[in-house]
Amino acid sequence: MSAALYGFCSAALVGLGLYGLIVHPEPLRKILAFNLIGGGAFLLLGVVARRGAAMGFGGDPVPQALIITGLVVAFASTAVVVALLLCLLQETGDASLPSGAPTDVAPDEGRH
Repeated sequence: MSAALYGFCSAALVGLGLYGLIVHPEPLRKILAFNLIGGGAFLLLGVVARRGAAMGFGGDPVPQALIITGLVVAFASTAVVVALLLCLLQETGDASLPSGAPTDVAPDEGRH
């Protein structure tokens, strides 16, 4: 397959992720949309790393290292955010974030 096809797939993943991030108010869907954006970025870095191999050279190791590091960081941050979302669900009984300012806390409460 050509690098252009992978580039278009990368752009489609980023576009779908941005659409999901903007349109969906649910936190879990926002997490999944953010992971789609990351997947598109990793695919684009893979295309960049493969361009050197297409000319007969070995693949560029820097984008490959960025992909591996990015996958580990993306997995860890997703796990942390999902754990925080589960704590929010246990505390409030709802997995969505409040839309307005908190009404039960006075603005000067806690300041001395």
